[in-house]
Amino acid sequence: MIKLVACDLDGTLFNNEMAVSHENSRVIREAQKNGIEFLIATGRAPKESKQLLQDANIHTGFINLNGALVYNITGDLIIKHPIERQKALALIDLLHKTNFYFEILTTNNVYTENLNTRITNIAHVMVDLNPGISFKQAVAISAGNKSIMNMKEVRSFKELFSNSDEEIMKIIAFDSRGHEAFTDVIKQINQLGDFAVTSSSSSNIEINNARAQKGIALIDYAKTRGIKKDEIAAIGDNLNDESMIKAAGIGVAMGNAIPAIKQIAQMETKTNNENGVAEILKVFIKTNNK
Repeated sequence: MIKLVACDLDGTLFNNEMAVSHENSRVIREAQKNGIEFLIATGRAPKESKQLLQDANIHTGFINLNGALVYNITGDLIIKHPIERQKALALIDLLHKTNFYFEILTTNNVYTENLNTRITNIAHVMVDLNPGISFKQAVAISAGNKSIMNMKEVRSFKELFSNSDEEIMKIIAFDSRGHEAFTDVIKQINQLGDFAVTSSSSSNIEINNARAQKGIALIDYAKTRGIKKDEIAAIGDNLNDESMIKAAGIGVAMGNAIPAIKQIAQMETKTNNENGVAEILKVFIKTNNK
């Protein structure tokens, strides 16, 4: 019996317009009424992920920033794993020296040093996750998206965080050339130690505290609810979902998931543009009611 479902956002619950379909939101509420707890597990920050779900009228707990922050359904913070200050500053220096565009995410803010570059890079991610849309369409969607407008543009990350007590929860770097562009810098990041490096598309890497992983966060959250591993399902499409798909009793790959995720999942559902989340939730509801 499935009691808890953890679900990724981009490329999973979100369609190619970065929105939750009516069918997905309807079936999520149906699952909740049938005793299945629905938990969002995303690399996004708390503020933007909650805002993006408001229109869908979905109320859930959140694993945010890949597990750096975990909130229960009433909004209480129950887990926090920031990046240690000196390591974060060393990472900022490294990414500047290697000429990557990157963003810094804290509990309440997303920071950029160049908002126009942010829009371009998010558009590349959208095209990567949704091959059916053009780059021009992706730019238009990105530029009009709520999460873009909530970003804070600053002159210097180093200056900001050398003179602030705000904790850094995640750093995300972008490069439209693909994963190969990150090969050397990942080696250098690993040499700094105590980092988890993953990605949500082929055009980015996401850097967290080593304890901030979706799989670890999911199991820790389930323990607070008295839920066993075999009562947990996790749905995702990309590498930052790998740990939770492995950790859950049932791992579910989206139809649009990358091959590496499909290989480790026990089940596969339809794509994010075909209400894949709703389709697998219907299966769990039916199975639970037998």
